[in-house]
Amino acid sequence: MATTSIRLHNTLTRKVEEFKPIKPGVVSLYTCGPTVYNYYHIGNLRNAVFNDTLRRTLEAAGYQVKHVMNITDVGHLVSDADEGEDKLEKGAAREGKSVWQVAEHYTEAFKADMAALNVLPPSVNPGRKKNKDDHDSYARATDFIPEQIDMVKLLVDKGYAYQTRQAIYFDTSKPLPVGLTPYGALSGQKLADKEIGARSDVVSDPDKHHPSDFVVWFFTVGRYEDHTMHWPSPWGDGFPGWHLECSAIIHATLGDPIDIHTGGVDHIGTHHPNEMAQTEAAFGHELAGYWAHNEFILVDGAKMAKSKGNSYTLKDIIDRGFHPLALRLLYLQAHYRSEINFTWESLEAAQNRLQRFHAWADLIFQPGLFPEAQIDLAEPLFDDLATPDALGKLESIMNTDPDRASLAVTQTAPSKNMLKEIDELLGLNLCGRANITKDQTKLISEREAARKAKDWATADKIRNQLVAQKLEIDDTPAGPRWRRTNV
Repeated sequence: MATTSIRLHNTLTRKVEEFKPIKPGVVSLYTCGPTVYNYYHIGNLRNAVFNDTLRRTLEAAGYQVKHVMNITDVGHLVSDADEGEDKLEKGAAREGKSVWQVAEHYTEAFKADMAALNVLPPSVNPGRKKNKDDHDSYARATDFIPEQIDMVKLLVDKGYAYQTRQAIYFDTSKPLPVGLTPYGALSGQKLADKEIGARSDVVSDPDKHHPSDFVVWFFTVGRYEDHTMHWPSPWGDGFPGWHLECSAIIHATLGDPIDIHTGGVDHIGTHHPNEMAQTEAAFGHELAGYWAHNEFILVDGAKMAKSKGNSYTLKDIIDRGFHPLALRLLYLQAHYRSEINFTWESLEAAQNRLQRFHAWADLIFQPGLFPEAQIDLAEPLFDDLATPDALGKLESIMNTDPDRASLAVTQTAPSKNMLKEIDELLGLNLCGRANITKDQTKLISEREAARKAKDWATADKIRNQLVAQKLEIDDTPAGPRWRRTNV
């Protein structure tokens, strides 16, 4: 199948580049998934929609996308580095449950959020089914413990890792083979700068060689003596460090190097450089050719924080009366490399826009009023996922007065194929909506007959009935046109 050229910003080179896959027509894509100790907040959810938009765009360009996403259910500490509590242990203590129960609950909550936001599940099943009925396509870290142990063995054997009483560390000071990416190149921060900036007072292992060295395997000693999740290894019982799982899962499921690795900008400083370093050291080649990262979300102009009460979840969005896809549209209205300032007012505006899109899509049930529109939404997406430009093209085709939500000024109607294309690219669920009922169609006809007879009282009564059923009627020169007032 022929493929279309795509341009994508590569964090490693800091340039927008023409994307060239390793294997023609096929893209290997790895996206960092959730740590399942709590609900995803709107910052995490933006990353999920970004990943989904990238995958949809690649598929629209004609690529077969082999997509893997991990589930972190062990080893992620609250500092995102090697200090502090284990996030799963913290979640278990908070809720009075086992770590396994916490992981399962928040994994299912994550998958429900993805379904509500119309995010496609990974396309590659890691093949680690817990039972014959489990068709989960996410790669859980705890299902890849043997592969992680094997990778630690490689790092130790090649002299890139060393053992202390508390852990096995990756040695960031040891040069990688010639031709590979130096440690810290992704963030642009030199190793010496990281060492100067590190706080020695928070390093709990006195035998650690360098502040920037990171754990690939923790032992169940000292502060982690009672760690619930642990496995036997050649060096003693323990559990993997957070950074190790992604490298091991990629190697086991996609092979490396891969084409594209994604994440949030918070991964640029530590997590992704550590992934790169351990993969290059273990296997002698780069981890990924392209690195893509989405920006942060602010809330009312401030950084999100649970202490501020502004770390909203999808449930918070829904409980306020918003449709999940209004949040998806809010994300798409900004370029993925731009910050978004979330406010309830901006979400309301996105919901109103979504309603206009859906009302326009409903014209497919009211044929003969206008010519079908022609549109190419993919073109702007092929240029570094320019979602605002794609939405602008859609808006211009609708040709709706921006100051009105009425369809009376709409000039063009969609086709089934167009709605299918829009949904495949943007995931807004415009296609496949049901028509109004026969009773509602009958009411509209009866109201029109009453209007022609100048029986305004009956016409108004029927209009009120339709409004109660979430239907508004626009009286146009071409006849009455209905639109739903909900998504």
